[in-house]
Amino acid sequence: MRSPIVLVPACVNQIGAHPNHTAQRKYVDTVQSGAGCMPLIVPALGAATDIDALLALADGILLTGSPSNVHSSLYGQELLDPKLPLDAARDATTLPLIRAALKRGIPLFAICRGFQEVNVALGGTLHQAVHGVAGMADHRENKELTLEQQYGPAHRVLLQQGGRMQRILDGASEIMVNSLHGQGIDLLAPSLVVEARADDGLVEAFSVADATGFSMAVQWHPEWQLAQNPVSIKLYQAFGQACRNYQSQSGRGA
Repeated sequence: MRSPIVLVPACVNQIGAHPNHTAQRKYVDTVQSGAGCMPLIVPALGAATDIDALLALADGILLTGSPSNVHSSLYGQELLDPKLPLDAARDATTLPLIRAALKRGIPLFAICRGFQEVNVALGGTLHQAVHGVAGMADHRENKELTLEQQYGPAHRVLLQQGGRMQRILDGASEIMVNSLHGQGIDLLAPSLVVEARADDGLVEAFSVADATGFSMAVQWHPEWQLAQNPVSIKLYQAFGQACRNYQSQSGRGA
């Protein structure tokens, strides 16, 4: 049996004089080490992306975090802060890819920006500055701290009783997570189900309501120091098993 193939859509970043398709190593590596699958980085080609060709190969999709934000025009809002980074090529690649993958029942694991992409792709909206919303906490990291401190446990999230995530995590009622995001869910897309919330009420995890397999999104970063976090290990293992199940059902594993 070959390893299941997991698509990892890239960002577009300027490195030196040239734009590059990039995917952070921590995401790519954890597809292999945590899910037991083979990562395949997908360039952000936008409308030129052959989605059918990609999904014919895919046994799963992992949507990564990124410093960039989903453009607010894609959920019907004016841009609040034009100084914040954007990535139009990634938007134009991932949003249609998400919709097509979910129609095929391909397992999906979305992290941070990816979490926000799924919500927007399915008709939801975002707070462009969570810290500016009355009653909400500041979920951003302190960039003056070391990376280890920035990615350290920041706050708890409360798991939905009887939810899919709670079952994956063996009945846990709450977990501690890191927090490195300025934007977050405002209106949850109609086809999504809340799996976890922060104490201020912000949605921190959701699943796709009618998905037959693993289709989970989290606002935090489970890829960070994966081997040291039992919660993250369980999430990645569940995603990997879903990819193997999809591979087996498709008859492409031999």
